[in-house]
Amino acid sequence: VRLVESGGGSVQPGGSLRLSCAVSGLYGSYSMAWFRQASGKEREEVANIDSVGYTRYARSVKDRFIISKDNAQNILYLQMNSLKSEDTGVYICAAGVDPDNFEEWGQGIQVTVSS
Repeated sequence: VRLVESGGGSVQPGGSLRLSCAVSGLYGSYSMAWFRQASGKEREEVANIDSVGYTRYARSVKDRFIISKDNAQNILYLQMNSLKSEDTGVYICAAGVDPDNFEEWGQGIQVTVSS
């Protein structure tokens, strides 16, 4: 199983970025999520989408971020709008059968929001 993130980078406050996570070697129904880890802080779940498309978001990103999944291409997306400096961190995608206990993890990708 391999999860590879892309689309990170630097952006000014108020800007947008779209992250992608390409999944290979995973079959059947599974849930996915985006986590982020800011420097000096614990990893937190940002957005989650289960096998039937139900989504949930951290309160800090609700109404700004959108998680989606292209099942045909096996790609997970995170559209991030109205970015804030506190959104800075390493974003990591995860996948698994249990949406509350992921087994597979990507390497992570840096997102920096700064003026």
